Amino acid sequence: MINNILKTVGKFSQEELNLFEKYLIKNNFRKNEILLNEGTVCTKAWFILSGAIYQFKYDDIDENVFDLHCENDWLVGHSSFVAHKPSTSIIKAYSDCEVWEINIDSIHALIARSPAFLQLGKILDTAVSRAHYFDNSLTPHEKYDYLIKTRPQLLQKYPLTIIASYLKITRETLSRVRSAY
Repeated sequence: MINNILKTVGKFSQEELNLFEKYLIKNNFRKNEILLNEGTVCTKAWFILSGAIYQFKYDDIDENVFDLHCENDWLVGHSSFVAHKPSTSIIKAYSDCEVWEINIDSIHALIARSPAFLQLGKILDTAVSRAHYFDNSLTPHEKYDYLIKTRPQLLQKYPLTIIASYLKITRETLSRVRSAY
């Protein structure tokens, strides 16, 4: 199990896998439970074993979704985690979830024990690249096509309203794009 978690970020020896496991904490979150609130500093990264979790900011009264996560995904409040500043976004369980979590102090302790754990920085890269992808100048069709090809499981986990917000298109546009498939 631990090997499956770490293979998403790099290669580790059995000794390093065993060490990593000692720092993990298994946690469960209920549907709609907040993992990170706006104004709180993010000090943890999570690996989702089951369930779905999303990140958003409030845009007046609506949730402006900028990242979606499900099984076998790492997630972190990126800018808050890196800068050690209060988060401007919220991380919330969309469904009941089971996760492994690791705090920043544990990550630092792992890096001190083995430079191989510097690979954990790839967790942060993933968060930035996904969020940045949909903010670029892609057409709605290109965005949806990318989602189908790279993360089709999200379409099974989330309703169209959340998918549309994630893709930065209206629900009506998403319906038109989906009807073309």
